[in-house]
Formats: sequence, structure tokens, C-alpha cells
Amino acid sequence: MGAYVEAIRRLPVLTAMVLACAVSIAPWALAGSQDKKKDEAMQVYYLEIVTKDVEQVCASYSAAGGVMFGKPDAGLGGARTAPMPGGGLIGVRAPLRETEAPIVRPYWLVKDIKAAVAAAQKAGGQVAIGPLEIPGHGKFAIYVQGGVDHGLWEK
Repeated sequence: MGAYVEAIRRLPVLTAMVLACAVSIAPWALAGSQDKKKDEAMQVYYLEIVTKDVEQVCASYSAAGGVMFGKPDAGLGGARTAPMPGGGLIGVRAPLRETEAPIVRPYWLVKDIKAAVAAAQKAGGQVAIGPLEIPGHGKFAIYVQGGVDHGLWEK
């Protein structure tokens, strides 16, 4: 009962935090939802996993989810990929440089990557990699906000 009372007591703080988050991402959301459907959900198009144990991670995901990973794709940094529902990909790759730390980075599908990057910057994001094209895959960008890497992807 004590935990329940404590949660109720903190409700105004949690509500304020949620509203603050909604306000800070509003410009990004506007740039990302360029479709006429206002209630369209955000979609992760590419889920990138960087690890020193590529084969083990792929084997675990295959065993748990029944997916098959392809051969390394040079265009995606040597990532072994598997399809995700909705047409996206999960890619598991080794670090590309000695200083690259393991990370899980979702890339959100956007209609206009330049507009989405500009909106992310306006909301306080720091661009790490501006829009770049990967032949045969589309365009991507990475920005950092709140100590977290965020990716954007345009098909």
C-alpha cells in the first residue's frame, strides 16, 4: 500500500515530466509526421546493434525469434541483417573503430530527413552525422540528445 500511496503522491511530478518531454519533441514530431495521418505511429526502420560478439548475438536472436541473419552487408558497416515486421531491418555489426562502444541505436523512419534533422536540432539534439546516403538503402543521420544516440532513416 505504501508504494501505491508514494506513486500517487508523485503523480503531479510525473505528469510535469511527461509534458516537458512532449514539448521538447514537438518540433521533431511535426517534421517526422509529414503524412496526412496524424495518428500514425513512429516506426523503427533500422535497429542497429554494435557488439564485439556478432555471431553470438545473431545466434541468440535466431534461437529466440526464429529469424535468419544474412551475410555481412558492406553498405551497413558489415552488419548481418534480418527483417523486422513492417519492412525494417535489424543489423548486428562489430565496432568500426577501436573506440566505438557497444550500442543499440534505433533509426526512426522519416519522410524528409533534412527536415527531421533540423527539427531534432531545434529541440536540442546535437548532430553527430548529418544526412548521408547509403546506396541501395536510403539516407541516414545520427544525433545525440539526453546522452542517447538517435538515428533517422529516409527510404
